[in-house]
Amino acid sequence: MDRSLPDLTHLLPSGGKRSTKRDRILNIFLRQEGHLTADDLSDLVHREDPQIGRATVYRTLQWMVDAGVARKVDFGEGRSRFEPSYRHPRHFHLICTACHRSSEFLSSDVEAFVEEVAAARKFAAAQTVVQIYGTCEECRTGRHAVTIDGTTTERVFARDALRIAIATERSGLEFYTRAAGLTRDRRGRSVFERLAAEEREHLATLEARYQALAESDPELESRPTFLFFKGAASGLFAEGTEKLRKGVDDLQALLIGIKCERGSHKFFKKYGERFEDSEGKQIFLEFADEERTHLDLLIGEYRTRRVRPKHSKRKILR
Repeated sequence: MDRSLPDLTHLLPSGGKRSTKRDRILNIFLRQEGHLTADDLSDLVHREDPQIGRATVYRTLQWMVDAGVARKVDFGEGRSRFEPSYRHPRHFHLICTACHRSSEFLSSDVEAFVEEVAAARKFAAAQTVVQIYGTCEECRTGRHAVTIDGTTTERVFARDALRIAIATERSGLEFYTRAAGLTRDRRGRSVFERLAAEEREHLATLEARYQALAESDPELESRPTFLFFKGAASGLFAEGTEKLRKGVDDLQALLIGIKCERGSHKFFKKYGERFEDSEGKQIFLEFADEERTHLDLLIGEYRTRRVRPKHSKRKILR
């Protein structure tokens, strides 16, 4: 898989100068996928430039870890491995103690729990490493099991990000369609109809994007889930739709929409900003911008309704 490399000309070791050897090692490392040992990288470098020694490779690896370009992981083999951080989302590992293969995942629930513990202890966490050791399905049963590692993570991440965005868009479309059908105020109804139309358009765009991604990798659909975001799996507007069904007035419908859009914007922005540069990050941040636009529209409409003459009665949604 071809990968564009970042501009790292601004990165220098503390007190150091630019080094042609270091730049070559860096570029060779960033072209790789998966988890490399220091010796693996040294062998790759030696093939391209026999003049670069192992000690130089080892020092450069440590510099890359310190600079945030590489991550150091331990799979219980008695030696460390390294993976690129660039265009590779921060994640956790399931590690088989029998075959030492790893499979990657990311969970908002795990991250939230870690943050909760750190905040309760007033601890400034700089890095989170979660590694779950056990026995993989293939080693237990002999059946071939698909894993997610550095060679597939980026595409699976984009797939799961699109799935979450599509689920949210579908739940938003259902919410605004229902709100438009129940709202009796003409102006409020037009706002909900406009948002429903935008959700429908965005949904079609996301589904086409998902289809194109799936066609680029015939095995993509069969790969395990990478993103575990329980709250977003069924759509972030599902709870709001349930509230509409119970019967609310026009202003309350706007407030529910505001709450849903605010929660959706916060969710996609929060995790999009945490992800490292990748298509999944781009999907989340694009979606956060769309939700911000919808949120501003709803807030503006709510404020307008609040300043209308007091004798204007609110209609009850049935």
